Parts: sequence; C-alpha cells; structure tokens
Amino acid sequence: MSACLGLLSLSKNSVCLSTMVGTFPLLSVQPTRGLVDEKIQVVVRNLPPALSVTLHSLHCSEDKDLWEAFGHYTSDGQVAKDASLGGTYEGTEPMGLLWSMQPVPGSRTGLRLRKMDVLTPMVVHISVYSGHMTEGFSKHSPLVTVVTERWYMAPGVCRIDIKEHGVRGTLFLPPGPGPFPGVLDMWGRGGGLVEYRSCLLASHGFVSMALEYLSHDKNRSSDIESKTYFEKAFRIVQEHPLVMKDRVALFGLSFGVSVSLNLAAYSKVISPRCCVCISGSHVNPVNKATGEVFRKMNEDGYKNQFDEEGRVVWRDIILPIPTDLGEKVDMGRIKCPLMLIVGEDDQNLATVESAKDIAQMMCAAGNKHLLTILQYPDAGHLIEPPYTPHFRASNFIVHQTRQKVIMLWGGYPKPHADAQEDCWEKSLSFLRQHLYPSPDSVPKATL
Repeated sequence: MSACLGLLSLSKNSVCLSTMVGTFPLLSVQPTRGLVDEKIQVVVRNLPPALSVTLHSLHCSEDKDLWEAFGHYTSDGQVAKDASLGGTYEGTEPMGLLWSMQPVPGSRTGLRLRKMDVLTPMVVHISVYSGHMTEGFSKHSPLVTVVTERWYMAPGVCRIDIKEHGVRGTLFLPPGPGPFPGVLDMWGRGGGLVEYRSCLLASHGFVSMALEYLSHDKNRSSDIESKTYFEKAFRIVQEHPLVMKDRVALFGLSFGVSVSLNLAAYSKVISPRCCVCISGSHVNPVNKATGEVFRKMNEDGYKNQFDEEGRVVWRDIILPIPTDLGEKVDMGRIKCPLMLIVGEDDQNLATVESAKDIAQMMCAAGNKHLLTILQYPDAGHLIEPPYTPHFRASNFIVHQTRQKVIMLWGGYPKPHADAQEDCWEKSLSFLRQHLYPSPDSVPKATL
C-alpha cells in the first residue's frame, strides 16, 4: 500500500514477523490511537514481488459479536499496491477496513454495530495474511498484526449525567475554558440514550447533550412526550456556564428531525441558532405529544410494506405528503439556518419527498435562503458519523408496541460510506459557521 493509504515510515507500534520466503513484512498503522472520524494510514512494506496478501480488520463489539473487513492486494516488491482487488471493499479505499465491516460468518442475524460505552475505545486488530483469503481467518496465523484504538471521546472531554427538572440525558463538555456553542442531540424512534454522536461533537468543540426522550421505562414514557420536555432540555444546555447562550443548535436524526423542526417553528421559549436534520421529515401532527404522533403512525400502519425477505419498509407511512398544515410543520415559520441530509435510497422514511416539499414551502414563504439540502444517491436512512459500517437492515424494537422486527433502512455500502464522510464534514462546517463567532475561535480536535 502506498499513496492513498498513506506511505509512512514505520512507527514504534509496527510489528514484524518472518514469512516463509525469508523476508520480514512490516505493517504500520497511523494513528494507532485516534478519533473515529480520523482517517488511518496503512502501509505494508518489505514484501516479495507479486506476493498476494489480505489486509484484515477485526473488532469484538460490546455485545461480544465479531466484526471484520478485508481487502485483497498484490505486492510490487516493496509494498502492496494501493487498490484492493476484492474482499468487502474494492479499489483505493483508505478507510475500507472500517466502513465495510460486517459480522463474521455464523453471527446472529440483524446485528448493528453501535458504541454504547463512550468511555472506552473501539479496539480494532489490523492484520496481514498470506494469500487472498475470504473466510476462516481465525484458523490461520497472520504474518503481522497492529492493534488500533478508535475513540469518540477526545482527551479532556467531560461526561456529565443529567437528571434535572425531569430531563434525562448526558452532557459532554469540550476541553478548555470555553465558552462554547451548544448542541441538543436527538436520535429517533429506537429510544433510549445514545451518546456517541454527542461525545464526538464535544470532541470537536461543542457542548453537546444526548437527550433521552423515548424512554424504555414505561413509568416515565408519559412524562417526556410534551414539547415542554424538549424546551427544558434545550435550556439546560443553554444555561450551562460554559455555553454561549445565544449559540445553541438542534441536531436530529429520523424522529429527532420532527422534534427539531417542531421546536424551531413553534416554540415560544427557545430559539435555536441553527438545525442539522438527518433522514427526517416535517410530516407529523403539529404541536402534539410524541405519543399522539406515534398513535397516528400506528393508524397508518396499513401502509407498511415488506420486502422479499420479510423486512419492514416504513417509507410509505407519510405518503402522500399532506397539504394540510395541521399534519406537517409550517416550514415558513423557520427563522434559522437549516441543513437537511437525505439518502435517496431511504427505505424507512420518505425523506426525498419530504425534502422536496420542505423546499417548496420555504420558497413560497420567502425563507428558502435558510435551507441547505445534502442529497446522496444510494445512501440509506442510518447516516451516522464517518466510517460507521453500513446496515441495510437490522433488528429494531418498535417503541410503543415493543415488537421486534427486521427494519429495512436502505442504502448500499460504498455510496452510504461516502455520504457519511461527506455530510459529517459539512455538518461540522455548518455548525461552526453558524455557532462560532469567528473561524479563529474554533478549537482543534486532537487525540
């Protein structure tokens, strides 16, 4: 591997073992410890000419499931050539060993790789094997292995449990004296408390709170369904002493987008500086509690479809896009910059049709200048931080009914990976542009 994977001198973490032909292959991975959105550079040196090798990555998840990716390469006498000839990714893909990870053969079905404990890293073993292998890696000894750590939390980021005024979440504070802009971070209908995106945002200089708003605790569900709950959460971020009070954003994915747009359009007590909305829609009963929204969705459940493998396709539930403003957010009321991120193969929600209607509504209202749309061909619903493996379908528990299904999210690995990388960089730039007073005041993320 050379140019695009990074042609580096050997690091102190490089390891070498003798091959059967008497040479000493050398593997360098830089950095061996970095943030999850930081690219790695991989170099394999000192190989015999025309030797076939397989680069392999292996990760054991917190649920003890094994995930792997691999690419096939051919040595030019010193290093392996840049382009993978086959495997879980092909071509010149510096990050293919991460974004193309998939469960090892024989794993449980419907798995999704997510980091739940952000205080620990994702540990990835990167190895070189002789020959072009596609299976049975555990039965063979690698020529060389390097252990890497991928972190969501940069050094100095502080994690704080929040239980205030009935609000539950986790607040992440960047290192340094501040003050910093703030972000209220909301996920979708899966519920629970998901921290890893907020932690990564804090690693890039934003005070960010991951909000629990669809509780798995039946005794709490009714307490966190009203708009007041989200307004209280926003104020917790806003009133933190390290936060610039007039520079707080909303960041939502899936149903979190519906919450964000409702707050931006109708709240009389909070004013987000900007909004980043991924894979969501403005279609839902306006100014209703989340429970009522879900009941409406359940009523429209007859629109659910199933693919040939029996996986649930939800995208038609909100179609056709209603014209009644009582059934969708009045986008003409939006007064802050808004970024919409859309995957064109989203099978969970009609995000393409929603984005088109949002643009038309804002154009008619004269506020389309506030709207930025990033639309990605062949990307699916679960657009996550970069290099997160793609999941076309996975296990999902429907929040209110607790029914377990296989949900079809859509997307294809390579274009979905490209979308994640591109939109994350542009989302950070969008937040910096609208939240930081000047470019010089933005801190640099380091590990």
